[in-house]
Amino acid sequence: MLTPPDDSTLLANYLATHDPQMREAIIMRYVNLIHFVLGRLGISQAASVDYEDFVNQGVLGLIEAVDRFDPAHGTQFSTYATVRVRGHILDYLRSTDWMPRTARRRTRAVQEATQTLWGELGRAPTEDELAGHLQLDLPTLQQTLADAGRVIFSMDSLSTSDNEDDLSLHDVLADENQPDPSEQLEEGDLKGRMMSALRQLTERERQILSLYYYEELTLKEIGEVLGVTESRISQLHARTVMNLKALLTQDAPQVLPVSCNSHEFPRSPKRDRTRTTRSISHAHPG
Repeated sequence: MLTPPDDSTLLANYLATHDPQMREAIIMRYVNLIHFVLGRLGISQAASVDYEDFVNQGVLGLIEAVDRFDPAHGTQFSTYATVRVRGHILDYLRSTDWMPRTARRRTRAVQEATQTLWGELGRAPTEDELAGHLQLDLPTLQQTLADAGRVIFSMDSLSTSDNEDDLSLHDVLADENQPDPSEQLEEGDLKGRMMSALRQLTERERQILSLYYYEELTLKEIGEVLGVTESRISQLHARTVMNLKALLTQDAPQVLPVSCNSHEFPRSPKRDRTRTTRSISHAHPG
Protein backbone atom coordinates (compact mmCIF):
# COMPACT_ATOMS: atom_id res chain seq x y z
CA MET A 1 0.00 0.00 0.00
CA LEU A 2 1.39 3.37 -0.98
CA THR A 3 1.92 5.92 1.79
CA PRO A 4 0.45 9.34 0.95
CA PRO A 5 3.09 12.06 0.66
CA ASP A 6 3.68 14.34 3.63
CA ASP A 7 2.97 18.06 3.39
CA SER A 8 6.48 19.13 2.44
CA THR A 9 6.75 16.47 -0.27
CA LEU A 10 3.32 17.29 -1.68
CA LEU A 11 4.15 21.00 -1.76
CA ALA A 12 7.54 20.38 -3.37
CA ASN A 13 5.99 18.18 -6.03
CA TYR A 14 3.29 20.73 -6.77
CA LEU A 15 5.76 23.60 -7.01
CA ALA A 16 7.82 21.54 -9.44
CA THR A 17 4.92 20.40 -11.62
CA HIS A 18 1.93 22.71 -10.88
CA ASP A 19 -0.21 19.64 -11.28
CA PRO A 20 -3.91 20.58 -10.78
CA GLN A 21 -4.64 17.39 -8.85
CA MET A 22 -1.81 18.11 -6.41
CA ARG A 23 -3.11 21.66 -6.01
CA GLU A 24 -6.52 20.31 -5.08
CA ALA A 25 -4.96 17.79 -2.70
CA ILE A 26 -3.10 20.56 -0.86
CA ILE A 27 -6.26 22.64 -0.55
CA MET A 28 -8.22 19.69 0.81
CA ARG A 29 -5.44 18.79 3.23
CA TYR A 30 -5.45 22.30 4.73
CA VAL A 31 -9.16 23.05 4.65
CA ASN A 32 -9.49 22.55 8.43
CA LEU A 33 -7.11 25.46 8.86
CA ILE A 34 -10.02 27.71 7.79
CA HIS A 35 -12.16 26.50 10.69
CA PHE A 36 -9.18 26.97 13.01
CA VAL A 37 -8.76 30.61 11.90
CA LEU A 38 -12.49 31.26 12.28
CA GLY A 39 -12.33 29.80 15.77
CA ARG A 40 -9.44 32.11 16.59
CA LEU A 41 -11.58 35.05 15.47
CA GLY A 42 -14.49 33.91 17.63
CA ILE A 43 -16.65 33.03 14.64
CA SER A 44 -18.45 29.75 15.13
CA GLN A 45 -21.09 27.88 13.17
CA ALA A 46 -23.46 28.03 16.13
CA ALA A 47 -23.10 31.80 16.56
CA SER A 48 -23.11 33.00 12.97
CA VAL A 49 -25.68 32.47 10.23
CA ASP A 50 -23.01 33.61 7.75
CA TYR A 51 -20.54 30.90 8.72
CA GLU A 52 -20.47 29.31 5.27
CA ASP A 53 -19.77 32.71 3.71
CA PHE A 54 -16.78 33.05 6.03
CA VAL A 55 -15.63 29.55 5.06
CA ASN A 56 -15.88 30.45 1.37
CA GLN A 57 -13.70 33.49 1.94
CA GLY A 58 -11.23 31.33 3.79
CA VAL A 59 -11.13 28.93 0.85
CA LEU A 60 -10.26 31.84 -1.44
CA GLY A 61 -7.43 32.77 0.90
CA LEU A 62 -6.21 29.18 0.97
CA ILE A 63 -6.25 28.95 -2.83
CA GLU A 64 -4.32 32.19 -3.02
CA ALA A 65 -1.78 30.82 -0.54
CA VAL A 66 -1.24 27.68 -2.64
CA ASP A 67 -0.83 29.71 -5.82
CA ARG A 68 1.53 32.32 -4.33
CA PHE A 69 3.59 30.32 -1.85
CA ASP A 70 7.36 30.61 -2.31
CA PRO A 71 9.48 28.42 -0.01
CA ALA A 72 12.52 30.56 -0.82
CA HIS A 73 11.23 33.10 1.69
CA GLY A 74 11.79 30.60 4.50
CA THR A 75 8.20 30.63 5.70
CA GLN A 76 6.27 27.47 6.49
CA PHE A 77 3.27 27.00 4.22
CA SER A 78 0.93 26.61 7.18
CA THR A 79 2.04 30.00 8.54
CA TYR A 80 1.69 31.68 5.16
CA ALA A 81 -1.70 30.08 4.51
CA THR A 82 -2.98 31.18 7.92
CA VAL A 83 -2.12 34.81 7.12
CA ARG A 84 -3.84 34.61 3.71
CA VAL A 85 -6.96 32.91 5.09
CA ARG A 86 -7.23 35.37 7.97
CA GLY A 87 -6.73 38.30 5.61
CA HIS A 88 -9.52 37.23 3.28
CA ILE A 89 -11.94 36.71 6.16
CA LEU A 90 -11.16 40.10 7.69
CA ASP A 91 -11.43 41.85 4.32
CA TYR A 92 -14.87 40.28 3.92
CA LEU A 93 -15.91 41.46 7.36
CA ARG A 94 -14.78 45.00 6.61
CA SER A 95 -16.53 45.03 3.25
CA THR A 96 -19.82 43.87 4.74
CA ASP A 97 -19.57 46.39 7.61
CA TRP A 98 -20.53 43.67 10.07
CA MET A 99 -20.60 45.93 13.14
CA PRO A 100 -23.41 48.54 13.28
CA ARG A 101 -22.27 52.13 13.69
CA THR A 102 -23.83 52.37 17.13
CA ALA A 103 -21.80 49.34 18.22
CA ARG A 104 -18.65 50.90 16.77
CA ARG A 105 -19.29 54.11 18.69
CA ARG A 106 -19.84 52.18 21.92
CA THR A 107 -16.65 50.21 21.34
CA ARG A 108 -14.62 53.41 20.91
CA ALA A 109 -16.32 54.87 23.96
CA VAL A 110 -15.35 51.84 26.06
CA GLN A 111 -11.73 52.14 24.89
CA GLU A 112 -11.67 55.85 25.75
CA ALA A 113 -13.29 55.19 29.14
CA THR A 114 -10.75 52.46 29.85
CA GLN A 115 -7.91 54.88 29.18
CA THR A 116 -9.52 57.64 31.28
CA LEU A 117 -10.18 55.35 34.25
CA TRP A 118 -6.67 53.89 34.11
CA GLY A 119 -5.36 57.43 34.51
CA GLU A 120 -7.73 58.18 37.39
CA LEU A 121 -7.50 54.86 39.24
CA GLY A 122 -3.97 53.74 38.43
CA ARG A 123 -5.33 50.26 37.67
CA ALA A 124 -7.63 48.45 35.30
CA PRO A 125 -11.26 49.50 35.78
CA THR A 126 -13.79 46.83 36.57
CA GLU A 127 -16.75 46.20 34.29
CA ASP A 128 -19.03 47.86 36.85
CA GLU A 129 -16.80 50.95 36.88
CA LEU A 130 -16.75 51.09 33.09
CA ALA A 131 -20.53 50.71 32.92
CA GLY A 132 -21.03 53.44 35.52
CA HIS A 133 -18.64 55.83 33.77
CA LEU A 134 -20.40 55.30 30.44
CA GLN A 135 -23.89 55.25 31.99
CA LEU A 136 -24.55 51.84 30.47
CA ASP A 137 -26.12 48.83 32.09
CA LEU A 138 -23.81 45.86 32.55
CA PRO A 139 -25.42 43.66 29.84
CA THR A 140 -24.96 46.44 27.26
CA LEU A 141 -21.32 46.87 28.23
CA GLN A 142 -20.72 43.13 27.98
CA GLN A 143 -22.42 43.00 24.59
CA THR A 144 -20.16 45.83 23.43
CA LEU A 145 -17.12 43.86 24.60
CA ALA A 146 -18.46 40.78 22.81
CA ASP A 147 -18.88 42.76 19.59
CA ALA A 148 -15.36 44.11 19.91
CA GLY A 149 -13.83 40.80 20.87
CA ARG A 150 -15.39 38.64 18.19
CA VAL A 151 -13.18 39.98 15.46
CA ILE A 152 -9.59 40.57 16.37
CA PHE A 153 -8.80 43.10 13.65
CA SER A 154 -11.01 45.68 15.35
CA MET A 155 -9.49 45.28 18.78
CA ASP A 156 -5.85 44.11 18.67
CA SER A 157 -4.37 47.19 17.02
CA LEU A 158 -1.95 48.85 19.42
CA SER A 159 -3.06 52.28 18.23
CA THR A 160 -6.27 54.03 19.18
CA SER A 161 -6.75 55.15 15.58
CA ASP A 162 -8.88 53.37 12.98
CA ASN A 163 -5.92 52.75 10.69
CA GLU A 164 -6.10 49.15 9.49
CA ASP A 165 -2.31 49.10 8.98
CA ASP A 166 -1.52 49.72 12.66
CA LEU A 167 0.81 47.24 14.33
CA SER A 168 -1.22 44.55 16.05
CA LEU A 169 -0.80 42.47 19.18
CA HIS A 170 -0.37 39.44 16.95
CA ASP A 171 2.58 41.18 15.28
CA VAL A 172 4.19 41.98 18.63
CA LEU A 173 3.40 38.88 20.69
CA ALA A 174 3.26 36.08 18.12
CA ASP A 175 6.94 35.51 17.36
CA GLU A 176 7.21 33.60 14.11
CA ASN A 177 11.03 33.38 14.41
CA GLN A 178 11.33 35.38 11.21
CA PRO A 179 12.85 38.72 12.28
CA ASP A 180 12.89 41.56 9.78
CA PRO A 181 15.95 43.74 10.55
CA SER A 182 14.24 46.81 9.07
CA GLU A 183 11.41 46.45 11.60
CA GLN A 184 13.35 45.37 14.69
CA LEU A 185 14.44 48.87 15.75
CA GLU A 186 10.96 50.30 15.20
CA GLU A 187 9.27 47.55 17.18
CA GLY A 188 11.93 47.11 19.88
CA ASP A 189 10.76 50.00 22.05
CA LEU A 190 7.13 48.96 21.67
CA LYS A 191 7.93 45.41 22.74
CA GLY A 192 9.76 46.70 25.81
CA ARG A 193 6.82 48.89 26.77
CA MET A 194 4.52 45.95 26.09
CA MET A 195 6.37 43.76 28.58
CA SER A 196 6.12 46.48 31.19
CA ALA A 197 2.39 46.83 30.54
CA LEU A 198 1.87 43.07 30.70
CA ARG A 199 3.20 43.04 34.25
CA GLN A 200 0.33 45.26 35.29
CA LEU A 201 -2.34 42.87 34.03
CA THR A 202 -3.88 40.20 36.21
CA GLU A 203 -2.59 36.66 36.04
CA ARG A 204 -5.83 35.60 34.33
CA GLU A 205 -5.43 38.28 31.65
CA ARG A 206 -1.82 37.26 31.00
CA GLN A 207 -2.94 33.65 30.77
CA ILE A 208 -5.58 34.53 28.16
CA LEU A 209 -2.97 36.34 26.06
CA SER A 210 -0.52 33.47 26.44
CA LEU A 211 -3.09 30.87 25.41
CA TYR A 212 -4.23 32.96 22.43
CA TYR A 213 -1.00 34.39 21.02
CA TYR A 214 1.60 31.80 22.11
CA GLU A 215 -0.33 28.55 22.40
CA GLU A 216 -2.54 29.61 19.47
CA LEU A 217 -5.71 28.15 20.94
CA THR A 218 -9.12 29.11 19.60
CA LEU A 219 -11.45 31.11 21.85
CA LYS A 220 -13.50 27.98 22.43
CA GLU A 221 -10.41 26.03 23.51
CA ILE A 222 -9.35 28.83 25.87
CA GLY A 223 -12.82 28.81 27.38
CA GLU A 224 -12.53 25.07 28.00
CA VAL A 225 -9.15 25.55 29.70
CA LEU A 226 -10.42 28.35 31.95
CA GLY A 227 -13.88 26.94 32.54
CA VAL A 228 -15.89 29.78 30.98
CA THR A 229 -17.88 30.24 27.79
CA GLU A 230 -16.40 31.20 24.43
CA SER A 231 -18.36 34.48 24.45
CA ARG A 232 -16.96 35.35 27.90
CA ILE A 233 -13.41 34.70 26.69
CA SER A 234 -14.12 37.01 23.77
CA GLN A 235 -15.19 39.74 26.20
CA LEU A 236 -12.20 39.20 28.48
CA HIS A 237 -9.79 39.25 25.55
CA ALA A 238 -11.26 42.54 24.34
CA ARG A 239 -10.98 44.06 27.83
CA THR A 240 -7.38 42.88 28.12
CA VAL A 241 -6.45 44.45 24.80
CA MET A 242 -8.19 47.68 25.79
CA ASN A 243 -6.21 47.73 29.04
CA LEU A 244 -2.95 47.26 27.15
CA LYS A 245 -3.83 50.01 24.69
CA ALA A 246 -4.66 52.33 27.59
CA LEU A 247 -1.33 51.60 29.27
CA LEU A 248 0.60 52.08 26.05
CA THR A 249 -1.04 55.38 25.14
CA GLN A 250 -1.16 57.18 28.46
CA ASP A 251 1.56 59.64 29.43
CA ALA A 252 2.07 58.29 32.95
CA PRO A 253 5.65 57.08 33.56
CA GLN A 254 4.50 53.67 34.80
CA VAL A 255 4.90 52.12 31.34
CA LEU A 256 8.60 52.40 30.50
CA PRO A 257 10.90 50.49 28.15
CA VAL A 258 12.41 47.54 29.99
CA SER A 259 14.51 44.53 29.20
CA CYS A 260 12.37 41.53 28.34
CA ASN A 261 13.22 38.30 30.12
CA SER A 262 11.51 35.08 29.14
CA HIS A 263 10.35 34.32 32.70
CA GLU A 264 8.33 37.54 32.88
CA PHE A 265 5.76 36.33 30.37
CA PRO A 266 6.31 32.58 30.07
CA ARG A 267 5.71 31.00 26.74
CA SER A 268 5.40 27.43 25.60
CA PRO A 269 7.16 26.13 22.50
CA LYS A 270 5.48 27.45 19.36
CA ARG A 271 3.11 24.91 17.90
CA ASP A 272 3.37 24.11 14.22
CA ARG A 273 0.21 25.42 12.57
CA THR A 274 0.02 22.29 10.44
CA ARG A 275 -1.63 20.80 13.51
CA THR A 276 -4.79 22.45 12.26
CA THR A 277 -5.00 19.80 9.56
CA ARG A 278 -4.42 16.98 12.01
CA SER A 279 -5.00 17.30 15.77
CA ILE A 280 -7.44 20.21 15.41
CA SER A 281 -9.64 18.35 12.97
CA HIS A 282 -11.77 16.98 15.77
CA ALA A 283 -12.69 20.54 16.79
CA HIS A 284 -14.34 21.45 13.46
CA PRO A 285 -16.34 23.69 13.86
CA GLY A 286 -17.88 24.77 17.20
